[in-house]
Amino acid sequence: MKGELALKLSVLDQSPISEGYSAQQALQQSVELAKYTEELGFHRYWVAEHHNTNGLASTSPELLISMIAQSTTTIRVGSGGVLLPQYSPLKVAENFRMLEAFFPGRVDLGLGRSPGGGPKTRLALTDGMEKPLSSFSRQVKELKQFLQGSTPKEDRFYGVKARPETEHQPELWVLGLTERGAKHAALNGTGFTFGHFINPDHGKAPIATYRERYKDPDKKEPCVNVCIFVVCGETEEEAEELAISQDLWLLRVEKGLDTRVPSPEVAKNYPYTKEEKDKIRKNRRRCIIGNPDQVKTQLEELSEYYGTDEFLIITNIFDFEEKKKSYHRIAHSFQN
Repeated sequence: MKGELALKLSVLDQSPISEGYSAQQALQQSVELAKYTEELGFHRYWVAEHHNTNGLASTSPELLISMIAQSTTTIRVGSGGVLLPQYSPLKVAENFRMLEAFFPGRVDLGLGRSPGGGPKTRLALTDGMEKPLSSFSRQVKELKQFLQGSTPKEDRFYGVKARPETEHQPELWVLGLTERGAKHAALNGTGFTFGHFINPDHGKAPIATYRERYKDPDKKEPCVNVCIFVVCGETEEEAEELAISQDLWLLRVEKGLDTRVPSPEVAKNYPYTKEEKDKIRKNRRRCIIGNPDQVKTQLEELSEYYGTDEFLIITNIFDFEEKKKSYHRIAHSFQN
C-alpha cells in the first residue's frame, strides 16, 4: 500500500512497554512497527533514549537503529535523540559512521540535551564525572567537525576524524523545546526538531529563531520537523477509547511513577482527582486525537502554523495492533 504522502509522516518510537508485557517484546514491536510504517510510506523512523525506567525499553538507540535498519530497506532510521551531554562527541560520531557504513544514505543522528534521568542515573552514565549541560553546543560543534574532518589547526583535537570513512555522512538534527535549543541547531547548521509532544506552547518562536540564525558553510537549507502525540481511530469515539491508556501513562510519567503503559481497563477504573482530570485536559494540547479526517485537518493546520511539511508521530497506547491501525489510518488519510 506504499504510496506518496501529501505530508512527510515519520515516527518517533520510545519502545514503550505495556503492562503485562516484557521489554524484549517492546523492542521486537519497535522493529515490527518500523517495517510496517515503511510499507505505509513513512519517511523516517527515530528511536529514543531513556535510562533507569521500567516502561521505556530503548536504552541504546544505536543498537536498536541497527536492528531496524537491517529489517527495512528504504525508510530513514535514526535517533530522537542521543543524549550527547553524557557522552564523548567522537564516540557518538563513530557509532553513527558505523551505522552509515552498513546502511548508506539512510542514517539520521538526532541529538538531545536532556540529562536522560535523575542525578544518580546521569552520574552513572558519565562514569561519575560532572559534565555540564551547558557544554551541549560545543559538543555538537565538535561532533560535526569529527564527522567532516574539519577540526581547525588551533583546536586541541586537530587531526582527529570519526572513522570509518563513508560516502555519506549521517544527517544531523538537534532536538529542542525552546529558543535555546533552536540556537544550538542554527549555529551548528543542523536540522531542528521541535518537541510539540512535550511543550505545545510557544513553538513558533523557536522555529523562527532557528530559521533566522541558521548558518551552514555547505549552504544547506534549514530543515524543521515537529514531534507530536497522535491517536487515530475509525471514529472519534474509538480514538478517545484508545487514548485513555496514553492519558494515564502521561499522568504517571509526569509524577515519576510507573512508566509502563496501562490497559484501557486500568485507565477507566483509575480514581482520577479533579487536579488529575485538569492535567489530562492540559496534556491533550500535546496530542491530536480523533478520526482520520480530524487528524488530517489538525496536522495540516499545524503544518501551516509551524511552517513544516514533516511530523514525527508518537503513539503510546496499550494495544500494539491498535497502534499499527492508528498509523495505518493516518497514512491512508494523506495518500494522494
